[in-house]
Amino acid sequence: MRNTWGYGAARMTNKLLIGVTALCLAAPAVAETVVIAALGDSLTQGFGLPPEDAFVPELQRWLDAGGADVRIINAGVSGDTTAGGLARVGWTLTPEVDALIVALGGNDLLRGLDPALSRRNIEGILQVASEAGVATMVVGMNAPGNYGPEFKDAFDAIFPDLAEAYGSVYYPNFLAPIEAQDDRDQALAQLMQADRIHPNATGVDMIVEAMGPSVLELIAAAQNE
Repeated sequence: MRNTWGYGAARMTNKLLIGVTALCLAAPAVAETVVIAALGDSLTQGFGLPPEDAFVPELQRWLDAGGADVRIINAGVSGDTTAGGLARVGWTLTPEVDALIVALGGNDLLRGLDPALSRRNIEGILQVASEAGVATMVVGMNAPGNYGPEFKDAFDAIFPDLAEAYGSVYYPNFLAPIEAQDDRDQALAQLMQADRIHPNATGVDMIVEAMGPSVLELIAAAQNE
């Protein structure tokens, strides 16, 4: 006699396996937290501010409030140049890092370094990130006019040029919302520390509000890598 019970049980088992497989294939992938390293100088590090008022913690809070699943690593070092950033980008990009904010150039500018050197260093950073499959965001900076028109043109062009070349998200100027104020003297007094170089806590809040949407673009780029 044919063993119909065994045959039926086998069919049922096959159907269950097929059903489980289909559910697994149909189930959406669980999104992982995007990890961003902010590679910068004292503006990123938070010079002169209590740790909780610095740029990275403020940016983290802004992103958290918007529901972004992200963690920002503070890779800012006070006094760092583009050469310093290039020297440490390799060990900054640990396997957990999905994206990189590059906010360097201010100390090159203060030292009057050749813009061609700054360009090579930032391009080197972007090359390392590209080879690691890490999404990037370039934060630009504008040289003052007292360096002369040739220097200013060469320096200012570094950031948009390289952002375009490497497909990076581009944010024109770290201090843009402060520099955009109508009354420069009042802005410096109210939004900057006594050194007139680093923003105070209120200035950082403005910077984060302005830059935040570009960081959201970076997160989206990292998720699509």
